[in-house]
Amino acid sequence: MHEIEITEIPPLKPNELSLVAMHSLLNIFSVLRGELALIGLTLQHDDALLGRGLALCDELIANLRDPVASLAAARQVDAHAAAIFAEIDAVLAAHPDMRDHPEIIESLANLESVFAILRVRARELLARAQHPDRWEEFSAAELQRDFVNVFAALEKNSHGRFRIIYNAALQGPRDYYFDFKIESSAGVRLWMPAVFQDVLRDLVANARKYTAPGGHVTAALYEDAAVLRLVVEDTGRGIPEHELATVVHFGQRASNVGDVRTMGGGFGLTKAFLATKQFGGRFWLASEVGVGTRVRIHVPRPVAADQSR
Repeated sequence: MHEIEITEIPPLKPNELSLVAMHSLLNIFSVLRGELALIGLTLQHDDALLGRGLALCDELIANLRDPVASLAAARQVDAHAAAIFAEIDAVLAAHPDMRDHPEIIESLANLESVFAILRVRARELLARAQHPDRWEEFSAAELQRDFVNVFAALEKNSHGRFRIIYNAALQGPRDYYFDFKIESSAGVRLWMPAVFQDVLRDLVANARKYTAPGGHVTAALYEDAAVLRLVVEDTGRGIPEHELATVVHFGQRASNVGDVRTMGGGFGLTKAFLATKQFGGRFWLASEVGVGTRVRIHVPRPVAADQSR
């Protein structure tokens, strides 16, 4: 694969910077909106049936352009969840025979999963807003479990379109094989800027999205006393070589992915690049059409991040 180092992108407007910072919320709100529309289709063949919930999702998505409004929304996750489930209960009261419908049961379980993830992301965003430049200590095992839960949610929200497995010997034609590792030279704990949780999630989600079932996604993070290293690689459709330098720009997608259904805004790579530059790191992108794509990130680790080493 041809690899280039990305060293700069066009400057972003304030509202664009807010969208990038809140990218994880955008994806979740979009998934939430899609699930509400699906419930309406199942109940009455009407994707606008849950109008108040859909309007709330649209409002939340629109507010992501404003960092103050975004953080306010993050503080009100429980209230938003209560309002949405109350509307669903009211609609189901008019369709009592549908409460045990398999698709309704599945959608309600998916919504519970979405809100569980949303609560975690909201707490992370609120904490990062207080200390945006701080390196933090993490348990490698807990990070690993968190990402496995994210992958399980991706699988659940696919409504059976695919599975994610971790042993290549078990892979079937509708399965993704994920090779996922988080390690530190210090053993069980590592240090990194908290935003790189989002970065790794976004890059893995992109790799899965642009790789057909049956493909392979590799994601790895390694930290030592000098450098935080991150790599995500897939066997997906790849990026045309002449677009490698610009696909990282805000809102840009490769020209060969127009048929791919997406819940994001086209700035997962933008967020990864900006986070890398924020912490003085280096960012490489490699790809080949029909072969796959690889993102590599190196971030120098400040000595002051952990005085115990």
